[in-house]
Amino acid sequence: MTAGGGQQSQGGIGAHGAEVRFVDVRKQFGNVVAVDSVSLDIAPGEFLTLLGPSGSGKTTTLMMLAGFEVPTDGELYVDDVAIAAIPPYKRNIGMVFQNYALFPHMTVSENIAFPLKMRGISKSEIARMSKVALELVKLPGYEGRYPRQLSGGQQQRIAVARALVFNPRVLLMDEPLGALDKQLRESLQLEIKSLHDQLGVTIVYVTHDQQEALVMSDRIAVMNEGRIEQIGSPVELYDQPQSKFVASFIGESNFLSGRVLSCDGGRCLVEIGGVATLSTPEMAGAVSGGDVTVTVRPEKLVFKDGSSSHANALPGRVDNVIFAGEMRRYDVVLPNDERLILKRQNRAGEQQFSPGDEVEVAWAYEDTRLV
Repeated sequence: MTAGGGQQSQGGIGAHGAEVRFVDVRKQFGNVVAVDSVSLDIAPGEFLTLLGPSGSGKTTTLMMLAGFEVPTDGELYVDDVAIAAIPPYKRNIGMVFQNYALFPHMTVSENIAFPLKMRGISKSEIARMSKVALELVKLPGYEGRYPRQLSGGQQQRIAVARALVFNPRVLLMDEPLGALDKQLRESLQLEIKSLHDQLGVTIVYVTHDQQEALVMSDRIAVMNEGRIEQIGSPVELYDQPQSKFVASFIGESNFLSGRVLSCDGGRCLVEIGGVATLSTPEMAGAVSGGDVTVTVRPEKLVFKDGSSSHANALPGRVDNVIFAGEMRRYDVVLPNDERLILKRQNRAGEQQFSPGDEVEVAWAYEDTRLV
């Protein structure tokens, strides 16, 4: 869906998402700065993911929006209303945790109804809205069960239903799929994405799983040491990383040390350790004689043959080959002892190489980045 999309649906569940803004938000615990001057605009109805390693500040950022942490400095806004001083229960924000946080002594129906009871909704309306919420997460008929009688995936669906049942305009999700196995996690990624498309609620999602972020998000904010390193669409972050950290954290990348020979007309020539000269798109700040890092994704590389017309190529020797089902992963050592990882799909007619083979690895100018 487009940021700002979404329709009222499912008999009353679903609303146009709210705009969310962080303005110079900072959070300090003692001498530790967990979030350092974060400014961020989230469009109505957008699915934005905060992605980063442990300790990057992503969960603290989410908890300040939820109201469970108070900013040391700065302000947060939901639809231009400052909320930093508003208690969590008055923010009308839905929240889904990794550990589900269902009440074990309550049935599914009672768990879903809890936020409605807290808001003084009538019993008849609670029953109607709870039924709609269960249908929304594809678990009709589970009203009388207890959390212990549900699988992990079912418990998380109930947690999502409880977070959505009171029609929040913002839904926060903190590593909601982290405790599930790979197959179930991938299935629920698509279900949550479908719910987002259906309801139009603004979702702020926290994960350390870059593949999950790429699959689900409209935009991703990559966090590192309390700051946003880069924000953009999944395609932008993957194909145009602006730093070595982003290139290494989003997907897998090869890195080569180089020296700029010249830059002209948006193109740079970079020498790689006396091995070869590569042609790359120009990077802001690149100057002749300056040290740079060249990056290229493993799946962009090919083994050069007589028909190859790629702009960049480096000689090397296959050091290791790993069979990984749908692909083979080649570890190639260059004459200067730097390494490249190359990934090739397993398919009929694909030439295969073995450790010790002398090869030439090539790729397109457009797939090269300086960081």
